Amino acid sequence: MEIERAKQILQSPEKITVLYQGEPVWIDMVDESAEKAQVHSETNPDDVKKIPVWDLEEKKEVH
Repeated sequence: MEIERAKQILQSPEKITVLYQGEPVWIDMVDESAEKAQVHSETNPDDVKKIPVWDLEEKKEVH
């Protein structure tokens, strides 16, 4: 995922599904200079990671 898109998702009032290694996560913050995002697992909020933004994937909803 690109940094700008990660920032848009972070600021969006809508729930946008984001995956990290196939698991749904919430983006907590984006560090542009380090090109990293802090995320936590949807199923385990205590599981916080700082990962490269490029490793995130937006799950496209099928209507």
